[in-house]
Parts: sequence; C-alpha cells; structure tokens
Amino acid sequence: MDSVIFDLSQTPLREVNQFLHHNANGKPIKILNPNGAHNIAIGLDSPISVEIAGHVGYYAAGMNQLANVTIDGNAGTGVAENMMSGRVHVKGFASVSAGASAQGGLLIIDGNASLRCGISLKGGDIVVGGSVGSFSAFMAQAGRIIICGDAADAIGDSLYEAVIYIRGTVKSLGADAQFEPMSETDYQTVGELLAKAEFCHDPKEFKRIASAKQLYHWNADANQEY
Repeated sequence: MDSVIFDLSQTPLREVNQFLHHNANGKPIKILNPNGAHNIAIGLDSPISVEIAGHVGYYAAGMNQLANVTIDGNAGTGVAENMMSGRVHVKGFASVSAGASAQGGLLIIDGNASLRCGISLKGGDIVVGGSVGSFSAFMAQAGRIIICGDAADAIGDSLYEAVIYIRGTVKSLGADAQFEPMSETDYQTVGELLAKAEFCHDPKEFKRIASAKQLYHWNADANQEY
C-alpha cells in the first residue's frame, strides 16, 4: 500500500495531526522534515502506521492507542507518555520521561534514554537498547522495563509491581529496590521482549530488579528514614 506523505516544512502540523485522526482508509503515513516539532502523532486511536523521518520534540506519540509509530531520529521529553496500546519505536536517543505513565503497548528506544525513563509506569513495556539516566522507573506501578546498557543513580526508586531487567551495571538502586534471582519465567519474558524489539542479547545476561515492598505501608515509627 502506498504511503501518504506529509512535509512539515510545507503543511502545518495541526493539519497533519487532524488527518492522522481521520485516516479512514488506514494507509501508512510518512512525515518528512519534523525538525523537532512538538506533539507529533499524539492521541492516535486506530491501527495505522506512521513513520516520522527525523527528530521530534516534546510528547511525540503521546496517548497512543493501537498505532505503530516509528521515529527515525531522536525524541524530546515524554515520548509515548501515557501510551495505552500499540508500538512506538525511537531509532535514536530519547530525552527525559520516555514512556511516562504508559498503561500498555511497547516503547522501543534503540539508543540511550535520559532521566526518569518509565516514571510512574502503569503497565506498558519499555525496551532500551542503551543506558538510562537517574531515577528511571521511579514509582513504576506495573509493567516491565528492559535495559540493555547501564543505569545511573536511583534506578527503581519507590517501585511497586513493575519489574526491571538490566544487562549492564547499576550506579545505585533507589529506595526499596532490590536485586532478585532470575526465574525461568523471567528469562522467557526478557527473551520475548528482546525479540519484539529485534535485539539479539542473551536473556541470561540480564539481572532482575523489583520492589522489596517495604514502602507499601506508612510506618509512623520510622522517623521518615527509609
């Protein structure tokens, strides 16, 4: 099927986003010259395919449902934030808060992700081909994060039921996060997510980080020292 092509150097972004929301024929869409524009392909709610040929600004593919969005470059703050379903693939670097509050779907980042990747994750899956910045997975409630590189300070701070799998080194664990033994189910999970992201690492190279569950209930006698 031939793609519908938009050039943001000639067509206003508002017009492009409106077309994306009313693309009844479901044709693939290619967006040229994004030049770091914000809010590209947000709130999509149909199973369409969108390729963005270049770097994007803030909140690209936010609130995504069902759509398959590929970014052939880097992404600014909050890519795929509050994603419900579908797939978002960043072929470069992702800035702060990638996948924030995602409730479903799959976010793939080929390069590194900056601070707070997966913050407040609520059920989505994130696979990072490189490393992540400090406070990634902060208060992550559900879902899974695969990190093929390293993690900076305070990974998994205040985790709930989300699970982190990391291949590289961890500078420091966040409050209430701990390493746990990998099970066969964990290896299977890692293998499946790596395959979806088309990364070829051995699941046996990954370690599991999960919550120690000491912060689930307030302890008035702890003097706020956790």
